[in-house]
Amino acid sequence: MSKSTQTAVSTQEKIILGLQHVLAMFGATVLVPMLTGLDPAIAILSAGLGTLVFHLCTKGMVPVFLGSSFAFINAIALVLKDEGLGAVKGGIIVAGLIYVLMAGIIKLFGVEKVRSFFPPIVAGPIIMVIGLNLSPTAINNSLFNQGSFDLKYLLVSSIVLITMIVVSIFAKGFFKLVPILIAVAVGYLVSLPLGLVDTAVIADARWFGIENFEQIITLPEFTLSGVLAIAPIALVVFIEHIGDVTTNSAVVGKDFFKEPGVHRTMLGDGLGTLVAGLIGGPANTTYSENTGVLAVTKVYDPAILRIAAVFAIIISMLGKVGAIISCIPTPVMGGISIVLFGMIASVGVRILIEAKLDFSYSRNLLIAAVILVCGIGIESIPVYGNLMLSGLTIAAILGVALNKLLPENI
Repeated sequence: MSKSTQTAVSTQEKIILGLQHVLAMFGATVLVPMLTGLDPAIAILSAGLGTLVFHLCTKGMVPVFLGSSFAFINAIALVLKDEGLGAVKGGIIVAGLIYVLMAGIIKLFGVEKVRSFFPPIVAGPIIMVIGLNLSPTAINNSLFNQGSFDLKYLLVSSIVLITMIVVSIFAKGFFKLVPILIAVAVGYLVSLPLGLVDTAVIADARWFGIENFEQIITLPEFTLSGVLAIAPIALVVFIEHIGDVTTNSAVVGKDFFKEPGVHRTMLGDGLGTLVAGLIGGPANTTYSENTGVLAVTKVYDPAILRIAAVFAIIISMLGKVGAIISCIPTPVMGGISIVLFGMIASVGVRILIEAKLDFSYSRNLLIAAVILVCGIGIESIPVYGNLMLSGLTIAAILGVALNKLLPENI
């Protein structure tokens, strides 16, 4: 794996970069509890604690932030409605234990065995799918207000996008490292006179404490229906985890499959999810948004992600600060996401180029074609009950199978 250029920064700059990572993950992390009925502040707390646990498991080597997983949304919402928070906690805890079990299996069979299933012809298109699957979210957030085209949204997202491009290309020194932070600030200021910032939410927010602290101390309940609805999704998310670690490795230019080992990253995901389940947050997963930030800034120091985790924990307990961030207008994050998600897809292209794959061979064309079309074209397919297979998971399974079954050099 090629070595990416690392940008050195001071301690003060690391703190600001940590805040930038918080902004990148915030929208998606609070969206999951909002869609499921869980508490957003507890989700932010879970993300911060889960990230620190992940870094502990991975020897502090992998620059990853854990946030709320979208894969569990439907199952969590259903169990919460039918059985309550205790059953949701039980299901998520078991999901975390499944991650831990899979980490042990990976350790047993070895990293090279795992890697053999994900060569560049499989990993590259999968990473492209990860970025491209997120692109509709970026465009919808940039242009549409509750399903309707909005000129204000277009104006704000365009200004944010242009600001980010200009800062990334033409800024000097430290300013070049924080294009997201600068673009968010500019977008926020532009949005205020347009009425896109809900200042009432900020005014009503409490200064300190978590509103629904009683949810943290609610005891988990391990009901059969709750566990069967939530826990098996961990088996599906395993492939997405492999894709995320591959993406992160490609961006940073280090082989995290080998050191600290994908069994450790899986263990970190599992224990992070287990912590989330104990306190009432959604299941955690490695966040592509923050990998996008790494690609933009070229600053890969894992300590910055730990600083972001501490910020997240503090924000979860500061109602006013959390409200200010949660009120970042949708088109602001839309403009940012266009670059972040595009960067992820571009990393997939880079993997194919660096591997010097010959697409005159039908084998390579077929594998890439199936992964791209299935990964982008399929949203999800029901398997059993509330268990759904995402398009990315289906594409990964098909890609791995074709790579193993098709003969070489055809």
